Amino acid sequence: MKKGYTLGRYTAGAAAARTGDEMSGPALLLAGLAVTGSAAVASSLLAGIMIAAAVGGPLFGVLLDRSARPGRLLAGALTGYASALVVILVALGRIPIALTVLIAVFAGLLGPALSGGWTSQLPHVVPPEALARANGLDAMTFNAAGLAGPALAGAVAALAGAAAGVIVAAVLICLALPAAWALPVTREREQARIRTPVGTDLTAGFRAILHIRPLARATTVSVISCVGEGMLVACAPLLGQRVLGTAGHGALLLSGIAVSALAANALLARHPELLRPDTVMWCSTLVLAGALLLAATGRPTLLTAAVVLTGIGEGPQLTALFAVRHREAPERLRGQIFTTGASLKLTAFAVGAAIAGPLAVRSLPGALLTAAACQLLAALSCALLWREAEHNGSDGNE
Repeated sequence: MKKGYTLGRYTAGAAAARTGDEMSGPALLLAGLAVTGSAAVASSLLAGIMIAAAVGGPLFGVLLDRSARPGRLLAGALTGYASALVVILVALGRIPIALTVLIAVFAGLLGPALSGGWTSQLPHVVPPEALARANGLDAMTFNAAGLAGPALAGAVAALAGAAAGVIVAAVLICLALPAAWALPVTREREQARIRTPVGTDLTAGFRAILHIRPLARATTVSVISCVGEGMLVACAPLLGQRVLGTAGHGALLLSGIAVSALAANALLARHPELLRPDTVMWCSTLVLAGALLLAATGRPTLLTAAVVLTGIGEGPQLTALFAVRHREAPERLRGQIFTTGASLKLTAFAVGAAIAGPLAVRSLPGALLTAAACQLLAALSCALLWREAEHNGSDGNE
């Protein structure tokens, strides 16, 4: 742990970067629509960012693990991401849209740095006995960013125009640069800079995720669960329109989920010993399945309960996922495991949203029931992997 580098500084930097990241998606959509007048063009920018994250995460994680100064690498990624947002804004309407989407793809390659890249450095910020509480606080920055980012994008666009939203998102990301640059370096990392081929390290990281059983369980559960979460987000505007009267109320539903998740994680941060992370992983999916079943009824009261339950499921699941990764990830592969996990979740979320769009138009309850089935599948996969581990008499490496 670096002397003088506090958890508060880490949390402030992570919160600023993640709020800027959460703000950038809606801001780009609004700016793309305002400049080009095409919803397809606007959505292609966001799709470019999300798709590229699946490739960028593992590679950035390897570079992070190999770096003697991971904070400086992270700061470089933040600078690149913020710069790409500004370049996209300037390019809109001035160069062919295909080139603008390519810039968005470049930005997407750096996206996992804002999520998994930060979190992988947490054990170097706090002592081992404080990691559980710090982990809960770190997860809360995601919930707070998910709440504040889209709201800021809408508010800034309404007050100062769509382009201003992209600028503010880039500024927020840049505000995190000092905290990223100063992230501590362990002496072991400085002394043991292994120079194996990048491909070898990539293989080792994926092998660890697949063969360290608690890590494999947590990754499988979170990825399948994220498909269901993506479906719910895609259904939110229709839920708002059909149950609450206007599509705009769909954003209120998502805000309610973020508030509920923030409250649940605040409780876990104060009392990290309440629940075992491995238990939370599979229990959370059952809570989410129940919430989606309530939402599918189309009744306002039950929908409100579904919003609260969804936050109670999503928030602790993220905290538990981070706890399992911190506990199980080999030190030399920690960055890769976190950024690869972030990439897999982003991809799963995008897949869920893509599936739910056309399905919800045909049958909103059907889309929500499908999302609930994804959560049950996540719980089932966890049970099967747990049973396999017990049958083999071990819950560690194969």
